[in-house]
Amino acid sequence: MTRRRSFLQQIMGWVGLTGLALVACQDQRDRLSLSQTGVKSMKLESSAFEANGLIPSQYTCDGANISPPLSWDAPPAETESLALIVDDPDAPVGIFVHWVAYDIPPETHQLPEGIAPQATLIKGGTQGKNDFGKLGYGGPCPPSGTHRYFFKLYALDRTLSLPPGATKAQLEAALNGHVLAAAELIGRYAKRK
Repeated sequence: MTRRRSFLQQIMGWVGLTGLALVACQDQRDRLSLSQTGVKSMKLESSAFEANGLIPSQYTCDGANISPPLSWDAPPAETESLALIVDDPDAPVGIFVHWVAYDIPPETHQLPEGIAPQATLIKGGTQGKNDFGKLGYGGPCPPSGTHRYFFKLYALDRTLSLPPGATKAQLEAALNGHVLAAAELIGRYAKRK
């Protein structure tokens, strides 16, 4: 009986490790690699929080739930458009998408605070659907613990011409193979009790 229990515990351990490996692989598939061959690095920052710092509550469901200000350096000269994805890989249901925007003009170097939740951006660009089921930005609202929020910007060699309301999956499929440069900014947040 002890030998059988030990064998079952080994199998359960392997199943657990396999599950962890699958989760890690899924996380890698869902996050486009910023170290792909030929993809240049860009700088993305926010005047509202530092890299790996805490996101102020006004940009979350505990506050006004408005988008934070973002700025970035000039993309490569051959850039035709920019795309933005904001997601939370720490969500209990898997990666949770908070913001999708694309076809942002390459001469744009910032997004101001409080982008309206509408189909198009004022200076050009289109907003997709977040996992709250709405257009535009939906702020951090973790059920428990401190979560990481990945703000990812991509410089693309073409415009995507996706309709308003495209999902992260649709955006990633469209930009695959067209990324010239990329930037990433991570913010953290824990919901108020």
